[in-house]
Parts: sequence; structure tokens; C-alpha cells
Amino acid sequence: MISPHTPPSSPEPAPRSAESREAGASREAEAPEVPAAPGARRALGAALTVGALGAAAVLVAAGQVWGEGTAVLARGEVPVRVEGGEVTGLPSALALVGLAALVAVFAVRRTGRTLVAALLALCGAGTVAAALGGAGDRSALEAKAAEASGLTRGAVEAVSFGPWPYVAALGGAALLAAGLLALRHGSRWPAMSGRHERADGAAAARGRRAAPDPDRPEELWKALDRGEDPTTGSGGNRS
Repeated sequence: MISPHTPPSSPEPAPRSAESREAGASREAEAPEVPAAPGARRALGAALTVGALGAAAVLVAAGQVWGEGTAVLARGEVPVRVEGGEVTGLPSALALVGLAALVAVFAVRRTGRTLVAALLALCGAGTVAAALGGAGDRSALEAKAAEASGLTRGAVEAVSFGPWPYVAALGGAALLAAGLLALRHGSRWPAMSGRHERADGAAAARGRRAAPDPDRPEELWKALDRGEDPTTGSGGNRS
């Protein structure tokens, strides 16, 4: 008999079913990313444009004539000229690495993005140094004259240099600027794999099923109706 002074006990809240837990996990997995701020979006567009144009400028400049002159031979004078790739191969190689890093910035996140952005900036700085170091370099012209004369060293006169080393340096500066923008604003840029990761997370949440509660017979019957083994909670089909 219940005492009149004893308050009735409140019913215990029913535990969440497997379906409700699954739906909650799916909603959490499918939560949209926070959109980037306008300043971050502008920095993203600037980094892509500046970086791509800078890499293209370096690659184009590396294939142009950087210097020319006249080799003095016993049988006369022979004009010689060298392209950027013959003077130094570093600018074009670093531009290709920088271009790959520019794409990879959007495929990674957090620490990986910071490391790739630093690599992009270093590629730009190295391109600038290599291009400026190749400007006014006579060694490639002298090697070309020696090859024409068959000697170990050739004499070159009337040497002139074109503007293409400085074009390559400007392209390297653009890669450096893109890397600095990625270091500054990259943490707020979206990643290319974000949508696929959310979809995979939602699919995994839907695929996970908690073990049925043995104290709730209705969950055991639901598991049997789905073809699952309620004694193991593995969610696999019965053989």
C-alpha cells in the first residue's frame, strides 16, 4: 500500500532506440561546413590566380633565350645562344613543384595544409634566387662556344642578355606570394575532400547499428526482422 505522504515516482525516460541514435549520427555527419569569410574567399581566388600565372611565367621564360654572343673560332666567328633551361634548370623544376603544391593545398587540411603552403612559398623563393643568379651568367655561353670549337673552353664576344631571367624571377615572386597567402588564410579555405568525407561519414553512421537492448523485447524482434543476430549485435546477416 502506497503511503499518502509518499510522492509517486516519475517514470524513467526510455532509452534511445537504435534508429534514433542512427538518425542523430547521420545528422551530425551531414552537417554542412561553415562557409569561408569573404576575405578568405578573396585570398583563395588571388592565391590560385597568382600562383598559376607565376608558374606559367616561369615555365615560359625557361624556354626563351637568356643570353647570346659570338664565339671566336680559328675559322671565324659563330653566333651562340643559350636558353633558360641551359643556364639553370632550377626555375622550371621549382615551378612544377610549386604548381603541384598549389593544387595540393586544397587536398589537405590543418597541419598538412600549412606544410604544403610553406613548400609553395619556398619554391617561389628558390625560383627567384635561381633566376636572378642565372641573369648575366656567361658560363653557359662559354660552354656552348667550347662545344662549337672543340676546345675545353671557348671565348665569347659581344655578349648580351635578354629580360627573360627577370620574367622568371617575377613568376617566382608570384609563387612566393601565393604561398604566403596560403599560410595566412589557408586555415579558413575549404578542402576538396570535405564533401566526400561527409558523405562517407553519413554512410558509416547509417551502416552502424547498436546492439539490441536485451531488456527491450521489441528491439530483439526488430533485429530478427532485419535478418540480424540479436545475440551478437554485429549487424551481419544470418547464414
